[in-house]
Amino acid sequence: MRDEINLRAYGKINLGLDVTGKRPDGYHEVRMVMQNVNLYDNIKIRTRRAPGIGVRTNLPFLPTGPDNLVCRAAKLLMDEFGIEEGISISLYKKIPVAAGMAGGSSDAAAVLVGMNRMFRLGLSKRMLMERGVKLGADVPYCIMRGTALAEGIGERLTPLPSMPECLLLLAKPPVSVSTRFVYGNLKADSLPFHPDIDGILEGLEKQDLAGIASCMGNVLETVTIPAHPGIGEIKARMKEEGALAALMSGSGPTVFGIFTEREAALRAEARIREDRLARQIYTVRPFYVDGRSRRLRNGCMESKGK
Repeated sequence: MRDEINLRAYGKINLGLDVTGKRPDGYHEVRMVMQNVNLYDNIKIRTRRAPGIGVRTNLPFLPTGPDNLVCRAAKLLMDEFGIEEGISISLYKKIPVAAGMAGGSSDAAAVLVGMNRMFRLGLSKRMLMERGVKLGADVPYCIMRGTALAEGIGERLTPLPSMPECLLLLAKPPVSVSTRFVYGNLKADSLPFHPDIDGILEGLEKQDLAGIASCMGNVLETVTIPAHPGIGEIKARMKEEGALAALMSGSGPTVFGIFTEREAALRAEARIREDRLARQIYTVRPFYVDGRSRRLRNGCMESKGK
């Protein structure tokens, strides 16, 4: 058993998000392409003498009790395997909160992986993913990581070729969006458009960045943008400055733009700041499970507003 482990929990974007129907149990059937980005939270798990689970975080507004997803993830494995040692979890958040980037799900996934390693539970990735879905539909993907097609409620995953190298400008407007509100107000049976998910898959196979960008779309924008028009304004600024495409991630409100030139991304960032559309802005690259992004210069550059 290890006494301490450090982990990274990577954020994600959706290159495409389609809703194909609503199930009798109230959940929506989705078809979406997920991609990790090189923006991550840092998590440290330590054993401690006191029993139970202690959680600390750098954000004072986050709950640290039993409702926190990292606490629930640790408890799930502790209960199943009869782990009696107490643990402390330190969570340093960098992924924007309530932003459509699966930050909480990624943190929970990292804790499952970390607990498995620390206590030598012997669970395979598939076994961890089966447990992760009990915590949230995005958790299995966050355990798998990389580029993937997600179907069902998001738990049926198919690995895909990695996204081509590019720059991603992420901008979160100063609002938080409830996923429940978005799906609750989505008119799934009368959507005005559907993204070309098959076209995105073809573009990934051919490593055609422009082809991927031309097929992107997110049907949840039909709910979130009318409620928060600033999202649409951020998309417009990114496209005006040369983004191949700009799209809301998940249920929002974070917007990402795909760029091939850093100068264009910086111009878009400057305009977004000038118009006070967002304060949390990051220029990152896609995260590659095979480690490709670690060999790229300036893999993750953060810009913070005042």
